[in-house]
Amino acid sequence: MLDKKAADVVKLDMSKTSMLCDYFIIASAESTTKVKTISDAVTRMLKVNKMSRFHVEGAQEGCWVLIDCGDIIVHVFHTQLRSFYDLERLWQDTPKKQYPLNATN
Repeated sequence: MLDKKAADVVKLDMSKTSMLCDYFIIASAESTTKVKTISDAVTRMLKVNKMSRFHVEGAQEGCWVLIDCGDIIVHVFHTQLRSFYDLERLWQDTPKKQYPLNATN
């Protein structure tokens, strides 16, 4: 995702909070084209590494693409939509790690 210039990439540890999955990976992009490019790259990476991909939602529109990988759910948002849905606030009590990693996290 970072190779495709995804912005504000975070990993939320959902393992103790939700029975849906263990992790949410959330990223943003400034345009629908970039959202599609990032989500396509994630899908290709899953295929190359023979990892499960159960469902993809929103790929045609490119505003919010959800990729269900079983234990991991990837969300790639258009920046404006990410602010609107604000999943980090909704799940604010879960441990969060921001990428790229730096000395402070």
